[in-house]
Amino acid sequence: MFNQLQPTRRQMLATAGNGFGLMSLAGLLAAEKPEGEGKTAIRPNPPAKHVIFLFMTGGPSHMDLFDPKPALQKFAGQRPKTVNLRTERVTKGILASPFKFHRSGKSGVEVSELLPKLGEVIDDICVVRSMYTFNPTHTPARNLMHSGNIAVTRPTIGAWLNYGLGSENENLPGFVAISHPRSGKLWRSGFLPSEYQGTRFSPDETVPEKMIRYLKNPSQDKAAQRQQLDLIQQLNGLHLADRSNDGFLEGRIRAMETAFRMQFAASEAFDIRKETKSVRGLYGENTFGNSCLLARRLVERGVRYVQVFSGPGQPWDDHHDINKNLRGRCPDVDRACAGLITDLKQRGLLDETLIVWSGEFGRTPVSEAGTGRDHNPYGFTAWMAGGGIKGGVAHGATDEFGFRAVENRVNIHDLHATLLHQMGIDHEQLTYRFSGRDYRLTDVHGRVLHELIA
Repeated sequence: MFNQLQPTRRQMLATAGNGFGLMSLAGLLAAEKPEGEGKTAIRPNPPAKHVIFLFMTGGPSHMDLFDPKPALQKFAGQRPKTVNLRTERVTKGILASPFKFHRSGKSGVEVSELLPKLGEVIDDICVVRSMYTFNPTHTPARNLMHSGNIAVTRPTIGAWLNYGLGSENENLPGFVAISHPRSGKLWRSGFLPSEYQGTRFSPDETVPEKMIRYLKNPSQDKAAQRQQLDLIQQLNGLHLADRSNDGFLEGRIRAMETAFRMQFAASEAFDIRKETKSVRGLYGENTFGNSCLLARRLVERGVRYVQVFSGPGQPWDDHHDINKNLRGRCPDVDRACAGLITDLKQRGLLDETLIVWSGEFGRTPVSEAGTGRDHNPYGFTAWMAGGGIKGGVAHGATDEFGFRAVENRVNIHDLHATLLHQMGIDHEQLTYRFSGRDYRLTDVHGRVLHELIA
């Protein structure tokens, strides 16, 4: 008799569309993860609540931006026999950096003349000069940086965080990618349920209705849409009752509810025109500046992970004319990144927002085609700011030519482990069972960089 009075999950799913609406069904699904799906170990009161990942697609030249190497001038045009500078392609002699470096801030960390505004906030930045990765080709290296694996089927960082922590704002996605379509789908959820994938928005627009396609439904008011969605959800509930643990359908159910709510929340959150002229000027009124400003607005409203891409294609892939290219590209990025740090700090949000800046790899000290640099996975620079990370620090080192990381080496798994740690997650415990084994972002690798934590 008792069992007859207790509705099964199947019965509840089948009837959830009647009277309870979509929120009830989505809530029921959220409350009951399938057994063995995975596990997380979340630490209470972590330093960071949000992450903004600023991705410089193409591989920026570290020895021209953050890692000064006087030996490049000394041996310009030569090929020293005392060091192995071989890469996967035929290259020429050493290419001297055409840029000067200056000691900046109270910390005295050296920064290129191309980045004067970042130099002004360098005391808030931890520059990691000893990064290395495992592949010299763009697509696999980008996959490694964003998912810890070269395979396109693996979940990205934001999807893992969304899975482990969710969003602080039920009216907005937990993971947002501000990206051109050509940047590659580096916001995928892989084998995680599709509800955890990133939601991509165009960086080329400032009007929410143009930035987010089909944001409004002009043919129906809110009440009519709610009634229609409830009917659809009743059908989804009936279908799901016969399909145990259907992650795709469950993800669709939650996505529909988020889409419905976003019609009303996103118009305000994504409208950077509401910002004052001085704030917009702080970031620079250009595509990358607007993207960084939007990232601040989103974390301010509870979005967990925001991914900002610098330009379409691979703008930092400087195989030719690196002097001209960097001089043209850096001012917008310099202003926007420094503006983001300054703005978050003024609003009291920098301590709880971890900013990560990186490309998929660096560049070689030797020239390619005379005026550019080739891909270099053996040594490059990334930097972090906020989120409980020490500022005014230059960590690790590459060799005298900037070719290989040699001191306090940091690989991408270490970076990921540290990012998760600052968000309160043990990278060894954040797992998901798929095809008979437990997967994690850092696989079987990764070390938390405690020496960089404030």
